Amino acid sequence: MNSFSMFLNQLINGLQLGSIYALIALGYTMVYGIVKLINFAHGDIMMMGAYAGYFVLRAMGTGFSGMACAFLAAMVFCALLSLVIERFAYRPLRNAPRLNSLITAIAVELILQNLMRVLPFVGPNPRQYPTVPLKQFNLGGICTISNLQIIVIVSAAVLMLVLNFIVNYTKTGKAMQAVSFDMQASALMGINVNKTIAITFVIGSVLAGAGGVLYATAYPQIEPTMGYIPGLKAFVAAVLGGIGSIPGAMFGGVILGIAETMTKAYLSSQYADAISYSLLIIILLVKPTGIFGKKRTVKV
Repeated sequence: MNSFSMFLNQLINGLQLGSIYALIALGYTMVYGIVKLINFAHGDIMMMGAYAGYFVLRAMGTGFSGMACAFLAAMVFCALLSLVIERFAYRPLRNAPRLNSLITAIAVELILQNLMRVLPFVGPNPRQYPTVPLKQFNLGGICTISNLQIIVIVSAAVLMLVLNFIVNYTKTGKAMQAVSFDMQASALMGINVNKTIAITFVIGSVLAGAGGVLYATAYPQIEPTMGYIPGLKAFVAAVLGGIGSIPGAMFGGVILGIAETMTKAYLSSQYADAISYSLLIIILLVKPTGIFGKKRTVKV
């Protein structure tokens, strides 16, 4: 394999990882854009989605119907879970100082992790994730791509396009944009703010659930703490792209995934995290609001 082919293969690997980061980052950026909350439990919602998909795949197998049902189960379960968390953990603190909500988010993260550790049918030990049989496709002798990589990249791209359509071309999306701009004025204009915020949590968690199945499919081992590192990386991706910006979360996730993969391939896996966080620092030094972030002028 020549150096160009190796570069293309690593680029595909980076797109695969970056697509998953982008899906998770979208949940961070949507919730922050609406209620200015950094939902640190979001990575663990991804973990819950991965486990929901795991039990479906164990029961139905890894065929097309099994994978489709695993995605559906993960997304529905994460949507219902997000409704419960938003209603009982975040909504009562909406007008409290932001530090209170941040601490609550960390508490929810720990509750989800430890709940999964003590459940008898889950437990603390890692489990091998059921995946489809691996097949490699040769692209003109230049590089190779696997069926798993195609599933991850295409699924993530479709979900991001659906999200873009919802936000920009539906009544719900317009309400979300209005609430993110001015919550009080939106309420006065007849928008149900509580419902809109709940829908935002649901959409972000649906994407996280799908991201959990994709992540476990690409890296087939799951455990109750598996959501911590991908969740942290996705948060970095959201800040990198400009937190509160949906295109920024997508772009930031892809850039972070490619940077991390290239570092592992050409330098060392030990430097991957350092390079990722250094990239964030450099971008924020040049553009403090992130790549797609907009500077807001506060009127006094």
